[in-house]
Amino acid sequence: MARDENQAKEQAERFGRNAVEVISAPELEARLGAGRPLRIKLGMDPTAPDLHLGHSITLKKLRDFQRAGHTVVFLVGDFTAMIGDPTGRSETRKPLTREQIEANARTYQNQVAKVLDPALTEVRFNSEWMNGVDTRRLIEIAAKLSVARMLERDDFERRLEKQEPLFLHELLYPLIQGYDSVALKADVELGGTDQKFNMLVGRELQRAFGQQPQIVFTMPLLEGLDGVRKMSKSYGNYVGLTEAPEEMFGKLMSIPDALMPRYFELLTDVGMDELAAIRAGAIHPMEAKKRLAALIAEEYHGAAAANRAREYFESKFQRREVPRDVPVYRIAETLWIGELMKQLRFASSTSDARRLLSQGAVRVDGAAVTDMNFRFVPGEHRVLEVGKRRVARIER
Repeated sequence: MARDENQAKEQAERFGRNAVEVISAPELEARLGAGRPLRIKLGMDPTAPDLHLGHSITLKKLRDFQRAGHTVVFLVGDFTAMIGDPTGRSETRKPLTREQIEANARTYQNQVAKVLDPALTEVRFNSEWMNGVDTRRLIEIAAKLSVARMLERDDFERRLEKQEPLFLHELLYPLIQGYDSVALKADVELGGTDQKFNMLVGRELQRAFGQQPQIVFTMPLLEGLDGVRKMSKSYGNYVGLTEAPEEMFGKLMSIPDALMPRYFELLTDVGMDELAAIRAGAIHPMEAKKRLAALIAEEYHGAAAANRAREYFESKFQRREVPRDVPVYRIAETLWIGELMKQLRFASSTSDARRLLSQGAVRVDGAAVTDMNFRFVPGEHRVLEVGKRRVARIER
C-alpha cells in the first residue's frame, strides 16, 4: 500500500500491466496514495463447473493486489446466474436451476485457491443482499439509471437493430452487477473487456448512492486453443485449471504457433528477452510450445507433475511409444473423424462424436481436435484418443 505520490504512481503502473484499460489511472493513484487497503472485486457467475486459463489472467491480477496487502473479494454471482449474463449473446441466455448454480459454485472456491491465497480471500455470494431486495428497493435502484443508458450497450443495440427479442430481465443484469459494487463498497473491479459496460454501471450506481466510484480494470480475453474464439468451455477450446497435467500439457501443445507469444505474455512470467526471442522465432516452435506447456502445468500441479506430463507427451507423440496393449485399427483412406470414432466405438453416434469434439475430448497425435470437419489421414496421423482411456493406433 502506497503512502507517497511517487510510490502510488509506481504501484498504479505495476497494477496496470497487462490490463487493456484502467478507468481511471489518476483515480487509482489517488486511492493508493491514501495508504489504506483497497477492496478489489471480481465477480463470476457459476454458469459452468470449470474455470480455465482465460479466467486465470484476471485471477492473477487479483493476486497482485492481494500480495500488495489489499483485500480481494471474490464474488460468486449465484443470484445473477439465475438471470443469465447477456454479454456477447445474440439471443436470450437460458437461466440455470438453483441446483446447477449451487453445484458449480461449490467448485469455484477450490479452483480459485489455485491462484489466490484462500486465507486472504473474502468469498461472497450476491444472493446475500439480493435475496433481501424487495420490489420497492429494486425500483429505487432501477431509478438511478435511465433506459437510454442501458440501451447503449452494444449487445442490446445489435439485437434491437435485428428486431431480435430483448427481455426486461436482461436489462436487470447490469443493474444488479452494478449494485453488487455498492453492496461490497468496491474500490476496484476487474473483468474482461466484455464486462466493461457492466462495470461502468457499477461506477454510476456508486456515485448515485454516495460512494466513491470504483476504478475499472478491463482485462484481455484469451483466445482459445482454436486461435479464433475466446476461450470458453461452451466452445470446447479451453484448458481447465483443474485438468490433469498430461491433459493440460497435451492441449497446450495443440495451440497455433502464432498464438504462443500471447499465451507466454498473459499466462507466464517469462522475461522480456525470452519473450522477444519467441516472437522473433529464435526458439523452435515445438520447443517453445513445450516450454509454455511445462510452465503452465508446473504452476497448477508442481514441477514433478509437469516433468511427467512432458515425458508422457514426448514418449507417446514424438517417439511414438504407443503402449503394446493399444489396439491397432486399419483404414485404407481418409476418413471423417466422427465416422472413425463411431467405427472404433469411441462414440455411440454422430451426435455423440460431435459432442466429444466440442468438449475438447478428442486428440490426434496428442493435439486436441475441435474442428467438426477434421479428417483422419492414415500415414499422416497415427494415434486417436477420446478421453483418457479410449486410445487406438491407426495404420493403413
